[in-house]
Amino acid sequence: MGGEPSKSRKLNNGIVAAVCLAFFTGMVGMAYAAVPLYKMFCQVTGYGGTTQRAEKQYAGRVLDHDITIRFDANTNGIPWQFEPVARSVTIKIGETTQAHYSATNKFDRPITGRASFNVQPEMAGAYFNKVECFCFTDTTLKPGETLDMPVVFYVDPEIVNVPELKDLKTITLSYTMFPVEKKQPVASSAPAAGSSKKVPDSEASLGG
Repeated sequence: MGGEPSKSRKLNNGIVAAVCLAFFTGMVGMAYAAVPLYKMFCQVTGYGGTTQRAEKQYAGRVLDHDITIRFDANTNGIPWQFEPVARSVTIKIGETTQAHYSATNKFDRPITGRASFNVQPEMAGAYFNKVECFCFTDTTLKPGETLDMPVVFYVDPEIVNVPELKDLKTITLSYTMFPVEKKQPVASSAPAAGSSKKVPDSEASLGG
């Protein structure tokens, strides 16, 4: 009889240990998932000035309503010349438009970069739809190499139904280019230094 309480206590201790282990594993998993889940949340909602990922290439309608899109470019720790080809464009709301950025590696060795982005005002991010974009894509440039980086987008006509945005005249699309350290050399078929290339990435396949 004396052995029964001991077995019961061992069983209870085992259950508690299993529950604690499952809780700890779940917390670790949530920590690793937090960044991609937050990125997905931003892309779906436009929170924090994150643009929407367009599932279709065109808006259902084009309004007789002009809006100016300004383009901004910044670098953070990467020796590239990175800038928009044109500083702004005025379009109709709902009109699909293509703009271009240019990046040139000014360093004496290949450098890999990756761009993040945001939209100002932040509330407009939910209505700024990117069809093609180079964001969140690792791009390697040889010394002196120049890359044409297109972005295709439209402004959702639903923006005029938002009281805070219905009179909005300007949206700023801003990119910041960061360096990406490669642990191992990656074979590249990029053209020789001083040449240029164009890589139109589909945002639907990139998730950016």
